[in-house]
Amino acid sequence: MAAYPILWPMLSHLSINNYATVESLEIEFQPGMSVITGETGAGKSIILGALGFTLGDRADKTIVRPGANRADIVAEFSINDIESAQSWLAENDLILESDPHQCILRRVVSQDGRSRGYINGSPVTLANLKHLGDMLMDIHSQHEHHSLLQRATHQRLLDDFGVDQKLRNNLLSTWKQWRTNHHKLSTLKDQTSEFSAQAQLLSYQLSEMEELNVKDDEVEQLDIEFKALSHAEDTLSIVRAALEQCCGEEQSLASEISQIAQRLSGLTSNAQALGPAISLMEAAEIQLSEAVNELRSFGEGFQADPVRLDTVNRRLGALHDLARKHKVPVNELGRLMQDLRAQLSRFESSDTELEQLQAKDVLLREKYSKLATEMSEYRQQAAKKLDEAVNTELKNLGMPHAELSVALTETASDAPSQQGLETVEFLVSTNPRQPAHSLMKVASGGELSRISLAIQVITAQTSETPSLVFDEIDVGIGAGIAKVVGEMLRQLGETTQIICVTHQAQVAGQGHHHFCVSKTTQSDTTVTSVMALEGGHKVKEIARMLAGKDLSDESLAHAHQLVANLN
Repeated sequence: MAAYPILWPMLSHLSINNYATVESLEIEFQPGMSVITGETGAGKSIILGALGFTLGDRADKTIVRPGANRADIVAEFSINDIESAQSWLAENDLILESDPHQCILRRVVSQDGRSRGYINGSPVTLANLKHLGDMLMDIHSQHEHHSLLQRATHQRLLDDFGVDQKLRNNLLSTWKQWRTNHHKLSTLKDQTSEFSAQAQLLSYQLSEMEELNVKDDEVEQLDIEFKALSHAEDTLSIVRAALEQCCGEEQSLASEISQIAQRLSGLTSNAQALGPAISLMEAAEIQLSEAVNELRSFGEGFQADPVRLDTVNRRLGALHDLARKHKVPVNELGRLMQDLRAQLSRFESSDTELEQLQAKDVLLREKYSKLATEMSEYRQQAAKKLDEAVNTELKNLGMPHAELSVALTETASDAPSQQGLETVEFLVSTNPRQPAHSLMKVASGGELSRISLAIQVITAQTSETPSLVFDEIDVGIGAGIAKVVGEMLRQLGETTQIICVTHQAQVAGQGHHHFCVSKTTQSDTTVTSVMALEGGHKVKEIARMLAGKDLSDESLAHAHQLVANLN
């Protein structure tokens, strides 16, 4: 057996409870090729059906085991080296903190048919389960081939097979840059007419404010001046009265203070004790004299000015009218003016930004075109190699007239595309002179399974899908071709985990691991169980597949030979 990596990316454990005829089942899977066998109707496909539900297949109440409240299925995967799955889990905050290299998918289906999905214990949508499931496993059955029926898979397989990874990364990065720039450019173009109308309005509003010549703090200063001018006569009257009281011709405050100071100075007997009081009186006389000078100066310089009062009044009125018009406090007109200038500047700069975005669009398109053209050359070469290699395998699989052709179709749009200049599709012709059709139109499920196997064998070394499931891929083929199928599956199992449901002993004998499904009836209840086979038990099961229940020495010898040839 091959020496597998310690952390092989694969399905590691499947737990099934109350699903169809399964009451409780635990299966530990290993790296390499695992085969699942059993008599017809034993329930082999039930196991794959349960696995499919954890990967996002639709569910209904009929899958719940009779008498049970719900079906509960859990699939555990090792996701080491599956970068796409790890990135998706990180982006959606679903990484299992205890073991980032493990991923647990769970699906619960109740009796009424409602289902719930979980990824690493967190509830998720069915779409999320399916999206992640496509990264972890690909199921090929008689009735459904998962990713190989999708064109996106065809492109990925071809590009993995023959296109330089660095070139692919550069193309994707350039496309993302172009898409971001294109979105900005489209948005700005859509806004251009709106910007033009807004810019005209802003220009009018600013010209109106600039014509009024609004200044910072002007309103506060005008309010002070207006109040002063409005009470000019009262102010002058009070100032004149104060001067009269302080230094009038009749008895004034200044003369009284002077007389008091003189009388106190004449008291020589108490001169020392009264010294401080006398000094204060003298100081008061000096300060009063200075106050009188200030009052005279104010009175001489201040006068009622009706013309100025009218000017200030009209100016304040104009400012208040403008503030009401713009629905802002009058003292915020200056800030509003700054905001309008900033907005107008942004609108006016949009033309410059538009030119820059258009220039960047041209450069990114040129870079993209160069990379995409180079990728197209790689794809054309890879398509020829893939055609030849797969068609050789198809002949080995007993399909001598089948031919795969990789169709590269140029995209209709001239806009950069994530996949490059063309789309990729695998076309197949199964009969001579028959036109090639898409894989979805291939009639036979057995043929489709073998075509899928041939593609997977060739692309296994470059494909990211870590686990592949083949359900009865060997239907309708003889023992000779079955042996080839088994050998191919075993070869594929050296690098990819393979799970294969088979009726062919030649295929089963190639397995690294063998599980046998059986069904028993207990008290009117049918129960499906699975047993891992080794050694003699494995030989007996392969002999049963060769000759039926009645084992013979010949069938046992043949089975032993099939198993022994692998050692």
